[in-house]
Formats: sequence, C-alpha cells, structure tokens
Amino acid sequence: RGSIIITSNLPFEEWTEVFGSERLTGALLDRLTHHVHILEMNGESYRLKHSRNKQQ
Repeated sequence: RGSIIITSNLPFEEWTEVFGSERLTGALLDRLTHHVHILEMNGESYRLKHSRNKQQ
C-alpha cells in the first residue's frame, strides 16, 4: 500500500468535461474519494502574491 496525492484547480463537478464521460468520471471519483482527506484551498495564490511583491 502507498499514498498518492492528486491536485487539481477544477472542482469535482467540472471533471466530466475533462474525462468526457459522466459514467467514467463517477467511477473515478468513487475510487479516488474512498477513505481520503480532501483539502480545499481558497484565496489568492501564494505564487501570484509573491510575484507581485517582488515586482514592487
């Protein structure tokens, strides 16, 4: 057994647009979200903020 980290800037509702099939996306999310910790991060990008501070 091992660990895996998946990052995305899309909410789960928009994954169907990427994978094309609602059935495939549902199966994928069902497997990926079983026994997981989901971290949703909101707010301004740290990289963007850092870049702006560097320019000033």
